Amino acid sequence: MKFFPALLLSLYFLAWCTPVVAEDYKLGAVNAIKVLEESPQAERARTSIEKEFSPRDKQLVAAQKDLKAMEDKLNKDSAIMSETERSKLERDIINKKRDLKRDQDEFREDFNLRRNEEFAKIQRDILDAIQKVAKDNNYDVVLSEGVLFASPKVDISNLVIEYLKKQGPTSTGKAEVTPDKAPDTQ
Repeated sequence: MKFFPALLLSLYFLAWCTPVVAEDYKLGAVNAIKVLEESPQAERARTSIEKEFSPRDKQLVAAQKDLKAMEDKLNKDSAIMSETERSKLERDIINKKRDLKRDQDEFREDFNLRRNEEFAKIQRDILDAIQKVAKDNNYDVVLSEGVLFASPKVDISNLVIEYLKKQGPTSTGKAEVTPDKAPDTQ
C-alpha cells in the first residue's frame, strides 16, 4: 500500500514533464542600440544638444588658448621678467588652470545631465514604439536585451525605426540625445 502513493506521485510528475505541443507563436527581436542610433528623434537630439552646448564649448576652447598663450609667454620671457612679474604671471596661470578645470567639470556634468534627461525620454518613446509595432503586427513575444543573435526573419528593429520616423518629434516636442555608441548586440 505504501507503494501506491509513490506511484501516483511519479505518474503526476511524469505528466508535468511530458512536452506539450504548443501553437505557433510569433517571435520578434529588437536591436535597441540600432533603433536608438537610427531613429530620427536621436538625430534631432544630437543636433539640439550640440547647438545648446556649442557656445560654452567655444568659451572653454578660447580659455584653453589664453592659458596656453600665458604659459608660452612665461616660458619665453621668464629670463627677462622681473621676479614680481614672473610670480604674478605664475599665479595667474595657476588661477586660470583652476578656473578652467572647474568650468570643464561643470560643462561635462551639465552636458551629461542634459543628455541623460533626453536619453530617458527617447527610451520611453522607443519602448512605446516597440510595443505598438508588436501589437500591430501580432507578435506574441519581442525580445531585446540579452539577445546574442536574431535572424533577420525575427528582427523587427527596422519596423520600429520606420514607426519612429512616422512619429516625428516626441510628445514633449523636445529633441532627444543618444548615449555614446555601444557595440551592436545582435
